[in-house]
Amino acid sequence: MKPGAREVVTGSARETRDLAGRLAAAAAPGDLVTLVGELGAGKTQFAKGFAAGLGVAATVNSPSFTLMAEYEGRLAFFHLDLYRLSGAEEAMAGGLLDERRADGVTVVEWADRLEGLLPPARLAVAIEGTGDAPRRIRLVAGTAPYERYLAALDAAA
Repeated sequence: MKPGAREVVTGSARETRDLAGRLAAAAAPGDLVTLVGELGAGKTQFAKGFAAGLGVAATVNSPSFTLMAEYEGRLAFFHLDLYRLSGAEEAMAGGLLDERRADGVTVVEWADRLEGLLPPARLAVAIEGTGDAPRRIRLVAGTAPYERYLAALDAAA
């Protein structure tokens, strides 16, 4: 595996949430975390854990019908679910990408819908597996500052 990347296997939804919660300790204002994976892979579980790690007390659910939800925590938590979008143009037209996110952390489920618009500066998370199978989670720091997430993961091990 190349530098700036890690692979982790989780055996349950709780382990996926715990992993994301540990990563949230490294979050800084303006961060972008992108999630890709099949339906049922655990993207929302990851988002729930990340929110919990930021101290979000509210119940975090997939905002599939509202597209974006905002929560209060140590940092503002913006949770986007692009499942219902056909592509990047719809996200832009819907105003989902704006400057408000600079003060918080944005986690985007179905980030592949933004193909071509995603900046290199992000933590890219790919989740493989569905059902009761373990999840193989690949974390890639797109730029050097995002390697702090991988360091947080290593520190928690």
